[in-house]
Amino acid sequence: MSVDGEVRRLRTEADEPGWEVDPDDEWGVAVIATVGRQLKLRRESVGMRAGDFGKAVGYGEDLVYKIEGGKRIPRPEYLDRADELLGAGGLLSAMKEDVAKVRYPKKVRDLAQMEARAVEIGTYVCHSISGLLQTPEHARAAFESRQPPYSEEEVERMVAARIARQSIFDRDPAPALSFVLEEGPLRRPLGGTMVWRQQLERLLEVGRLRNVALQVMPTHREVHPGLDGKIELLKFEDGTAVGRSDGAFNGRPIYDPRQLRILELRYGTIRAQALPPGESLAFIEQLLGET
Repeated sequence: MSVDGEVRRLRTEADEPGWEVDPDDEWGVAVIATVGRQLKLRRESVGMRAGDFGKAVGYGEDLVYKIEGGKRIPRPEYLDRADELLGAGGLLSAMKEDVAKVRYPKKVRDLAQMEARAVEIGTYVCHSISGLLQTPEHARAAFESRQPPYSEEEVERMVAARIARQSIFDRDPAPALSFVLEEGPLRRPLGGTMVWRQQLERLLEVGRLRNVALQVMPTHREVHPGLDGKIELLKFEDGTAVGRSDGAFNGRPIYDPRQLRILELRYGTIRAQALPPGESLAFIEQLLGET
């Protein structure tokens, strides 16, 4: 095999879709810049050229420079291999946790941070199943259905971010959680029969938790206040709250007490019109039996 042949097999920027740094994410830019500087300093301290280092880790020289320059997000395995090659004693590998967070879109990361602090979360979703309730397979099928299509790397990135938010179910003390789901999305076999069944089973599992109230909005309800789209309400220990609504406030965060009362009124009305939690679980069990 020629040297040219070896170079052509090295990973290039075209092989790394979805690993760009979001220039509007100030924290993310700072993290990746710091990681890049550490990688460059370690490489130079052992006297290894970028091209030689790239060959050792399976990357092209140009991509190595971009990672070291804070322009690209390094993969976890890249950091592990660099740690080994450069004798960093685990310091480079330890950066994987912060780097993984940067891969999540900023708005998702911000939402996850708020959910992690909330003592009460209420969510209504009109056209899909809440991301906090989705299985990885269901989430992947949902992202893969988008047009124009996301790259495989982008899909995996968004699935990982969505599933990471579900750590709220592991919190102690547990927050009070309520969900209202439309009947229509529950009947759609997104991802195929097995993925559909697994998703219904997941809803039953979560819906039986003591801190969760899960309700289904029947399609025969002629009208209710959630037809504009999603509503989210998060309340915190200090008495403050934040809300979002697709229709009423264009999805932007709401902190004003008067506007929050409007969302609370709408969400309360939606819950009153939906099936009670016990009937909702029975409904989902019936759907599962029909699959």
